[in-house]
Amino acid sequence: MRIRIVDAFTDRPFRGNPAGVLLLDAFPADDWLQNVAMEVNHAETAFAHRLTDDAHADWALRWFTPAAEVAMCGHATLATAHVLRTTGAHEGPVRFATRSGVLVATPQEDGSFVLDFPTAPLTASAIPDGVAEALGAQPLSAYDTGPNVGDLLVELADEKTVRSLAPDLKSLGAYSERGVIATARAEDPSQGHDYVSRCFFPNIGIDEDPVTGSAHTALAPFWSERLGRAALTGLQASRRSGLVRTEVRGDRTLLGGRAVTVIDGELLAG
Repeated sequence: MRIRIVDAFTDRPFRGNPAGVLLLDAFPADDWLQNVAMEVNHAETAFAHRLTDDAHADWALRWFTPAAEVAMCGHATLATAHVLRTTGAHEGPVRFATRSGVLVATPQEDGSFVLDFPTAPLTASAIPDGVAEALGAQPLSAYDTGPNVGDLLVELADEKTVRSLAPDLKSLGAYSERGVIATARAEDPSQGHDYVSRCFFPNIGIDEDPVTGSAHTALAPFWSERLGRAALTGLQASRRSGLVRTEVRGDRTLLGGRAVTVIDGELLAG
């Protein structure tokens, strides 16, 4: 059984967010899927199989962290679309049937993909007691990102503050279902990004996610409203880092990025 490791939201190996990708004939038992994701030990491993009798989707897609199945994942969707294209398994736009509905990945002439995801519904909330201490910085504002994303989004004072965070991850997990997105306006937009973020997801076994597509379905509307533009570029300022192009179109958000395969091997525990 072939397994690939793909770095997503980057055009260079060892940057962006790595994801395992397996193309299957059907989904095996959940415990097998979870065990494979635990063995791969990246933020997510994607499992996909072709659909032959679904008028609305081409492939079924599921995502697992090392600890749990998740409802939505951007970088592993991008990684799967990249594998489908580079192996010749699928040509043109691909429609994925997922727990978050049908998600479409459309290839671009420059080799990138554009993902069509639901826009996260942001709800302003009071800054929770203790979150500043857990995060190591005082938020300016806080927002609930809704059930698909499941994070607390907090705006911080500036890019330097986001980059220098060293949170208490054990404490941070108390403030949302998945974790916390910390963000700030870019210090210098001429560097190629409009806003920065970092994502901490201790509740699903990911201390810090390198580049998080799903988080950008919340970051995109948040910053588009403040900056007055639908199309923006976000930099996720993790150690690996990566760029996500975002465009808000009402209840849908487009996420753009590239991917590169770094490992193509064989899974023996079939």
